[in-house]
Amino acid sequence: MERVGHFFDDIGLIRIGSSYAADIDFLIILVLVVVGVWFLAAEFVFMYFIVKFREKPGRRADYIDGTNKRHKRWITYPHLAVLVFDVLIVVVSFKVWHKIKIDLPENPDAVIRVIGQQWAWTFQHPGADAELDTPDDIFTIDELHVENGKLYHFKLEALDVLHSFSVPVWRIKQDAIPGRSITGWFQPTMIGEFDVQCTEICGFGHGVMAGKVMVEDPATHSAWIEANTPALLAE
Repeated sequence: MERVGHFFDDIGLIRIGSSYAADIDFLIILVLVVVGVWFLAAEFVFMYFIVKFREKPGRRADYIDGTNKRHKRWITYPHLAVLVFDVLIVVVSFKVWHKIKIDLPENPDAVIRVIGQQWAWTFQHPGADAELDTPDDIFTIDELHVENGKLYHFKLEALDVLHSFSVPVWRIKQDAIPGRSITGWFQPTMIGEFDVQCTEICGFGHGVMAGKVMVEDPATHSAWIEANTPALLAE
């Protein structure tokens, strides 16, 4: 599954930047292949029947009303086969959903808070004490800093209307709902600067509600924390 899930990365469409991004890609490829194969097969058979049963000199076009059992097999058997593939898609979808949304990994390396509001993202990082909701917390606007390879839990909130926190390179897309704190997780696997988007229409400025995530190596991330922790800045 993981190797097939690197398809989009291999052909240069979109890079894989998290531990479960390949699972999402595999599911997309599975649906694309299954639906695509059946679509092409149906179109081929449809065109074949149009040609085979067309009107010819001295013969009227055949009219098939669906009462002949031999004819109905062309519907019944493919229908049953499609149901089998539907079950396959459901099973794989459930496994991916459970891994990402249900089976929350324990003992994260850090916890961050992501707050959506019209029209910006506020990120609350743990400071030098590595604990969230303390005086050492670091707040940034539209700029998230994380360390590559570390396991993160995030608490997603919205201050005003519905937003949606999306990091395409991580394959994250999670709605932020006012009045709720939604816990999710990610583990970055690629160093670099990547896009953060709001993918839920949230008002006039929705189109400019974008940010960046900086995935840093351990030394760079430690230096950033030391340079921005309030307690250390006050010394």
